[in-house]
Amino acid sequence: MAKGLDIGTMNIICAEKDGEDVVFMKQRNAFMNLESSDLTKNMLDTSKVLYIEEEDGISLLGEDAFRFATIFEKEARRPMSHGIISPREKEAIPIMKLIVERVLGNPKSPKEVLYISTPAGPVDVDIDVLYHKKTMEALTKGLNYDTHVIDEGLAVIYSELSDYNFTGLGISVGAGMTNVTLAYLASPLMSFSVSRGGDWIDEQVAKSTGLPKEHVTATKEKISKLSKQVQIGSPEGALNVYYDALMTYVIGHINRRLGEITPPKVAFPCAIAGGSSLPQGFFEMFEKKLREAKFKIEVSKIVHAKDPLNAVARGCLIAARTFEEGKHPSKAKQSTQQQSSSKTTQKKE
Repeated sequence: MAKGLDIGTMNIICAEKDGEDVVFMKQRNAFMNLESSDLTKNMLDTSKVLYIEEEDGISLLGEDAFRFATIFEKEARRPMSHGIISPREKEAIPIMKLIVERVLGNPKSPKEVLYISTPAGPVDVDIDVLYHKKTMEALTKGLNYDTHVIDEGLAVIYSELSDYNFTGLGISVGAGMTNVTLAYLASPLMSFSVSRGGDWIDEQVAKSTGLPKEHVTATKEKISKLSKQVQIGSPEGALNVYYDALMTYVIGHINRRLGEITPPKVAFPCAIAGGSSLPQGFFEMFEKKLREAKFKIEVSKIVHAKDPLNAVARGCLIAARTFEEGKHPSKAKQSTQQQSSSKTTQKKE
């Protein structure tokens, strides 16, 4: 057996095989503090809410923390910021350990292979991702997994580009960061991240409209379609403006980084994934901008991941199963295609 784990700023998602199906277990990467009382604890226990007791109260974890924060119009606290462990949250590591334990469960065999996603080094801010990578690796190894690390962008390529011999451009538009990898036969030629993603969009929209950030996030997740035909001054209109700005920003950095390498003269397909790519109309806007960009490589087919939110976790699972079988990805095309086309199930607690 093997598992893949996407450790994201907004969600932590585990992928594993169950027969012919790929099963996903997901929790929000968030927590919220409440005052403790017997009545509160009884209510939470009855509702099967995930929480821990601390000296100064109760901390709600995961999806429940985000849900309660929206109800009470408070901001859920996040163990991660800009794609890495938040230095401002002293409880970040123990909180994430509990969420990861809940999502991963116990290994089904001694030293079960686990691939975890981590961000590539950012090119637009002075942030070192090494501490985050080593901490997440140590945390999961402490749960008795044989842990390996993979960049988010490469995980997208594993998930979506097996038909192209794992050659292409993988873009993961997450909450804290956007990650980009260019690979040839599963070997990265270029990997980087930028510090803008879904959270950046939420922050800019909240500043522009005066709405609470949690309200903006909830609106974004319910938005039916990105379109320029929206009411001026509405949250939907502001979301369109900043989604457009994010795409332009990412494409600009891709072009600059391509100028620093010498890729082979082949056509590269492109796969786009990530939770922040979910709104209807996002892919069409991004595809148009990518087609108009004057890249230093030939971009052939551009695809949107079939399951954008779970694509990174799926890519991590494919990497883990490939490693377990002792194969290089380019020699394991058939088995990974079978995994990519298998039925997916969203496992609920």
